[in-house]
Amino acid sequence: MTGTGTAADVRGDLVTIDDVRRAADRIAGRVHRTPVHRSTSLGEQCGVRLDLKAEVFQRTGSFKARGALNKVLSLSAADRARGVITVSAGNAGAAVAFAAASVGVPGTVVMPATAVPGKIAACRAYGADVVLTDGDLVQCYLDTMAETGRVAVHPFDDPAVVAGTGTVGLEIAEDVPDAEVVLVPVGGGGLISGVATALAALAPGVRVIGVEPETADVMTRSLQAGEPVRLPTARSVADGLAAPMSGEVTVAHVQAFVDRVVRVSDEDILRALALTVQRTKLLLEPAAAAPLAALMTGVLDLPPGTRVVSVASGGNVDLALFGRLPTPS
Repeated sequence: MTGTGTAADVRGDLVTIDDVRRAADRIAGRVHRTPVHRSTSLGEQCGVRLDLKAEVFQRTGSFKARGALNKVLSLSAADRARGVITVSAGNAGAAVAFAAASVGVPGTVVMPATAVPGKIAACRAYGADVVLTDGDLVQCYLDTMAETGRVAVHPFDDPAVVAGTGTVGLEIAEDVPDAEVVLVPVGGGGLISGVATALAALAPGVRVIGVEPETADVMTRSLQAGEPVRLPTARSVADGLAAPMSGEVTVAHVQAFVDRVVRVSDEDILRALALTVQRTKLLLEPAAAAPLAALMTGVLDLPPGTRVVSVASGGNVDLALFGRLPTPS
């Protein structure tokens, strides 16, 4: 695997395969081992042999449950008793709410008032206190954390969260031993950091490629800058990838273990989503379709017949979106 840097070049300690294995043991029985679906039709259209790692079937409907649960289970008894808090537009919030409920501790999720109503409802359904704000989201989060005394669970920039998401890579290495390229959607970078860490140890010949929206390309800009950056705005139809910032932990792992990160347009994401739903019958959210958009546009320029695994990161889609999808050609 060719990274954009080496472990010696990056800051901070990197998560190891032993950390990922410990996470797998810690969360076993509390999350699903998700299936791998062969998509012959889509693969033939893109000129590759294609499998989808279906995190759409994960608890809470996305991969986020893995990292959140590993983090909460890693806390001391005293910290668990304080309860946990996160800030999220959706999937991370539901994951932390689920993790808190499953361990029996209080949970709070700070969300923008404009979040998808179904994602707000999901956080509440898991028993979390939901704080909505029309103002500065981060400031509201910090104020709420100070008021409640709850322990922060970062949506992505935490070694325990990265180790938890690394279990996706662990399963890919075991279930698709002939994989040559693994495509991963990128927001703040927690998922790709964990997947790439696991595959670097277990399948070093595999190339891990990240895909992010053109209008929310915080990881691309961070790699160019050589350090985490913050975007003044980050909006995309793939709301799960519209992170306004990267992090120290995630940038370090992407520098060390990821082959490259490419960008796709919202229009291409919607086209890929429509075609994927038609051909596979999997209900994906736009973030999960971003890697398939990269395949379909040819931006990856992969050799014909390459064995590709695309991580279908989640299925928490606002059903109103389907009225906007183009008719697949």
